[in-house]
Amino acid sequence: MKTNNGISFFDKYLSVWVALCIITGIFIGKVFPSIPLLLGKLEYYNVSVPVAILIWIMIFPMMLKIDFSSVVNALKMPKGLTITLVVNWLIKPFTMFGLAWLFFHVLFKSFISPQLADEYVAGAVLLGAAPCTAMVFVWSHLTKGNPAYTLVQVAINDLIILVAFIPIVTFLLGITGVVIPWNTFILSVVLFVVIPLGAAVIVRRAVIRKKGKEYFENVFLGKFKGTTIVGLLLTLIIIFSFQGDRILNNPVNILLIAVPLIIQTYLIFFIAYGWARKWKVSHDIAAPAAMIGASNFFELAVAVAIVMFGMDSGATLVTVVGVLVEVPVMLTLVRIANKTKNINN
Repeated sequence: MKTNNGISFFDKYLSVWVALCIITGIFIGKVFPSIPLLLGKLEYYNVSVPVAILIWIMIFPMMLKIDFSSVVNALKMPKGLTITLVVNWLIKPFTMFGLAWLFFHVLFKSFISPQLADEYVAGAVLLGAAPCTAMVFVWSHLTKGNPAYTLVQVAINDLIILVAFIPIVTFLLGITGVVIPWNTFILSVVLFVVIPLGAAVIVRRAVIRKKGKEYFENVFLGKFKGTTIVGLLLTLIIIFSFQGDRILNNPVNILLIAVPLIIQTYLIFFIAYGWARKWKVSHDIAAPAAMIGASNFFELAVAVAIVMFGMDSGATLVTVVGVLVEVPVMLTLVRIANKTKNINN
């Protein structure tokens, strides 16, 4: 069903569905704790299999659009990649550290002990030093981003994580012994990039070979309309069901942690997006360039926090709150990017 302005009823009230899914997830986690407990057992190296499946559903339509002949052309777009790399590695970790220290050690010092503040800062830094791998495909898809460019920027950032993550975290936190949990990192990349991309390549080639490119682009891709949003909403329910008790039992701390994380997300987005606008980068490159820095590789951040500080530490709680606030906040940035799509044209 379409409204008068051509937007479907479902899309028009997406923020309402998001809120309902968050409430539903918290309700399930509190009233039916056996459900998230069962789903939680389907986890390997801190990567949730149910969430991985839903992410496949979300990103598969984007993967289908990737024409590998255009990947080479994506490498010839230095402005977008420059913005992505500079913001992700020379700005984002340091603004995250600064905001976390300001809020947890200064503005919120009446509510948080110095030791807990240190743990909260550590968790925030772990998030800030790990740009997104999986969900950026979703944000790119929702902003009609260039799929080949998105794939290239994800691949480059994953390679940089291997060499930059440990030195950045060590420098900002002044601690030693930081290690990348290789099992989590490799499994995440395989589950969220390699498998769905490989499946999409096989399906794309098979359909085009059998029915032609025109059918693929005009008919076949249309069959997946709405799957990304449905997968996103179901993911919200699962994520919030996992943390239902923690949210209800620690509402004040959750809110205190959320404040600098939300500010950081908006700050990084507007730095990257504003820079892209200044350079007159096309929207299909500017949007994913801004989205990858604004979102986080939270599977990696959570895993490192657990290994270094323990499951019940403040650092781990911050990385979990990062998961909770990311999707609703990123959806507002998707809306901002889409509303400003033609501003440079």
